[in-house]
Formats: sequence, C-alpha cells, structure tokens
Amino acid sequence: MFGKYYYHQRIRKSVSAFGAMFNDIYVIRKNSGGDVINTLKVPLSYGPRAKFLDRIRENPDLTTDTKVAIKLPRMSFEITNISYAPERQLPRIGQQAITSAVDATKRTKLYQGVPYILSFQLSVYAKNQDDALQIVEQILPYFPPQYNLAMKPFDDYPQIKHDVPIILTGVVLSDEYEGAMESRRTIIYTLDFDMHVQFNGPLDDGGAIIRTVNADAGTFTGTGVDPADQQPLETITVTPDPLNAGLDSDFGFNVDVNPYTDSG
Repeated sequence: MFGKYYYHQRIRKSVSAFGAMFNDIYVIRKNSGGDVINTLKVPLSYGPRAKFLDRIRENPDLTTDTKVAIKLPRMSFEITNISYAPERQLPRIGQQAITSAVDATKRTKLYQGVPYILSFQLSVYAKNQDDALQIVEQILPYFPPQYNLAMKPFDDYPQIKHDVPIILTGVVLSDEYEGAMESRRTIIYTLDFDMHVQFNGPLDDGGAIIRTVNADAGTFTGTGVDPADQQPLETITVTPDPLNAGLDSDFGFNVDVNPYTDSG
C-alpha cells in the first residue's frame, strides 16, 4: 500500500543505545574502616518492571532457601510509550542528497523524517539504600536534564549522524518493605526518560549526480526586440575537479569559456 519495503531498525537501535549508556555502572562496598571489600558491576536487562519484582519476591522469607530469588542490586529498562512530537515537525519537502552506497555515480535522497518521542523507564533495584544511591548518583550528573547521543540511523550510510536528545523527566523512590522483619526488602528508584528520535521513510535511490552545467552568457548581438534575433556571445561550462567526484568528496571546479554556437 505504501510502496517498497524498508526497515531502518530505528526503535531497535534506540533501545540498544539507551541500554548502552547504563551498562557500565558499579557498586563498591566498604568495611567500617573504609577499605573496599567488594566491587560489583550492576547487571542491566530489558524487561517489564513487574517481571523483575516477581523474581525478586520469589523468596519472601529470608529464613528459608526454598527458592532462588534474583540477586540485588540490578537494573532493568523498558519502553513505556511512543508519541508523536508535532512541535519538532519540519516541512516534509526538505531533503538531503548523499552519494549512493551502491553506485558512486548516483545520488540518494533522504527526505525529512517524522519526529517521535520514545519514553523509557529505568528501574534500579537494591536491598539497601547505599547501593541504590551509588547507582543513582552515577546517572544524575549526566542529565541536567538533557544528554545528547550521536546515532547512525542508516547502516549503509555511516557518514550520516543524528543528535538524539535524551531528557530525564522524573525520579521516584519506592521502598518495598512490607511484612515481617525477616521479609526481603527492595528499594526501587524509577527514572523516566524521553528520547527524541525521527523515523525516516524509504531512501530514494537512483538519481544521477549532476556533473556538468552549461550557461549561456554575454552581451546579446541581436538588435531587434524579438528574442529569436538575440544570441549570447559565450557558453560557460562548469565541471567538478576531479570529474568523478562524489557528493561527499573534496573537490574543486573547472570553468571553460567558449564562443557560443547554436546547436539548433
């Protein structure tokens, strides 16, 4: 219905890029003397928050070990919403020309994308407050409240990069400490983010690159008012140097000026 098949993997790449930002966070535990006794890399997974809470609560009674609960601290994230952003919509007729990845003598046209907001929710789980605070404090300074991430939206055109703003919109604390004293405690920090992305349609391949431009110029020799009686004196031909230069090449121009000839 809408034309040829295309798939730029924009949502998939956005999820991977978002997760990569939080994939290198550590928690350090010290004894009363201030000596480091343990360093833990905080695991990060994609999945619904409810799924991880169920796993955490699989062993509610810490006096028995009938089930193996998920280890803390850890983090999870998921997409919670996709919404259109009309305030960022630019005229649809706008386009960008780039050298074709298939044929260097051809050009590919990239039309203006459609702006959307991908809403993410990052959840931090810990069984003590110090672990949770260490994780949160390694995140917050990078979002005042916006962090710009450079992404390559098209695999065949790595020279194209988009700056993607990621905005921290809120932080909520939840302390799941219900039941008897021996029950498992879970401290949860929920961080909400908005990622501003653009979805592009299919690329328009196959257009030829203009390499020769001719212009007629000079004083007209005709004396009458009829344009048919008037002819230019010179023909100016402009070509790139080198002639096989692409749209992204570093090139100059050759300018040839010749007497005008009527090609008929």
